[in-house]
Amino acid sequence: MPQKTQETPKIRIKLRAFDSKVLDSAAKQIIDIALRCGVKVSGPIPLPTEVERFTVLRPTFVHKDSREQYERRIHKRLIEVANVNQKFLDSLKNLNLPAGIDVQIKT
Repeated sequence: MPQKTQETPKIRIKLRAFDSKVLDSAAKQIIDIALRCGVKVSGPIPLPTEVERFTVLRPTFVHKDSREQYERRIHKRLIEVANVNQKFLDSLKNLNLPAGIDVQIKT
């Protein structure tokens, strides 16, 4: 008869930001907290960068061939944390991240 393995609580933290340097520093802060709390961490795993491109006409009426092009890059990182304990969750709630970082936490 197969033995039941006890599932360990796991969470995935997905970070998104426009600036990759700020994003990497935030990921480092989360990993430092996880290591201090004694949980198992894998990451930060870089996910593909979303690139949105926009083309805008320069003049309002004539000279249609004159255009401006812009792009917005959204950098993403994934951190997986296993064996989550209450100490890690409390310190994650009190974490002060820089502005412009979107954090999604899934169990």
